[in-house]
Amino acid sequence: MADRSLLPRFIAASGMTNLADGIAVVVWAWIASLLTRDPVLIALMPIALRLPWFLFALPAGVVTDRVDRRLLILGMDVLRAAAFAAAGLCVWMSMPLTPAPDTGTANPMLFYALLSCALFVGTAEVFRDNAAQTILPALVPHAQLEQANGQLWSVELVGNSLLGPALGAFLIAAVIWTPFALNAAMFALAALLVLSLSGPFKPTRTSQGSWRSDLAEGWRFLRGHPFLMVLAVITGIWNLLHQMVVIALILHVQENLGIGAQGYGLILAAGAVGGIAGGIVAARVVKMMGQNAAAQWMTLASAVAFAIMPFAPNGYVLALVLAMFEFTGLIWNTVSVSYRQRSIPDALLGRVNSIYRLLAWGMMPIGLLLSGLIVRWSEGAVTRDLALITPFVLAALGATALTALAWRPLGRGFKPISAPQ
Repeated sequence: MADRSLLPRFIAASGMTNLADGIAVVVWAWIASLLTRDPVLIALMPIALRLPWFLFALPAGVVTDRVDRRLLILGMDVLRAAAFAAAGLCVWMSMPLTPAPDTGTANPMLFYALLSCALFVGTAEVFRDNAAQTILPALVPHAQLEQANGQLWSVELVGNSLLGPALGAFLIAAVIWTPFALNAAMFALAALLVLSLSGPFKPTRTSQGSWRSDLAEGWRFLRGHPFLMVLAVITGIWNLLHQMVVIALILHVQENLGIGAQGYGLILAAGAVGGIAGGIVAARVVKMMGQNAAAQWMTLASAVAFAIMPFAPNGYVLALVLAMFEFTGLIWNTVSVSYRQRSIPDALLGRVNSIYRLLAWGMMPIGLLLSGLIVRWSEGAVTRDLALITPFVLAALGATALTALAWRPLGRGFKPISAPQ
């Protein structure tokens, strides 16, 4: 039975962790750019954050369906607090930083220490986020999932993309190690909020088999519902394309547009405003357009945004494009995630969700690596400024092809799923 009275505390805890994540959005990649100018090495930092989705998504699903999901979230928040504290200590002990070389790193020991901390943060995020998505249906009735997801993601975006990046940019420009210290405190506070939740958050087991049999059960359910597989593949390809522009965006903003850390944080914050607006109106947009049409048109809008990004003449225009991009992306997430939460039985939700997210999020490290490699390869044929926008152009072409291929399946999907097959 859903207990909606717990939802505000859960949203507050998620908002706290996403404020920390928003600070980290700027800090991880920006500090990498202070240690090296090599785009491939810079890409290693966000790769370290995303690679755990490929490595641990499946184990996270099994664990989520076997343990108390509240305690799992609690433990992962504590782990991330410790990892950020260690990262801040490493940076503090390495001050002052040596100027970044064009090749290699200015401080290899610090660079690889931060990579290790990023791996711990990314691993904890895999387990935490999978558990968080599976716990939401226990907090609200299924009919209100679109509204609850919209509220949750709006609050998360306030921290993750609005306040967090701007605060992170300000802190890293002032005292470079303070963002890591603040993040450690944020995750500790979030853990206290999660600790205050009460209720039955351990799912009822449908089998008592091994990890392999548990995963096989989840895979059978997902394979038996092809449209869920279609959504996973669409999300995976979209995530790959999105991550292709992440590293290029940082260097494009720095070198082509001449914008510093604080300006970059404000550009990301403008994108968050669009996402927050999307979260507020998502349930009404989906109700008005229908799930099918909303998914189709939001996918098309992302292709348009990718195409415009590299040609934005200044930070103001780029901020507007990112706002549109986040607005449509939030509505897409509301449609796809709410459908998944409503369609998958609670006892299977962790495993099916983890397999889905392995397909969808496992593509992120590939996109990040491609971003750096594309820039490096392009520099052999074109100037540096053109090389930095090449990932945007390729992402736009890929998103256009994805929209064309996905249009018909999205128009026919989103049918109710009554029971496991």
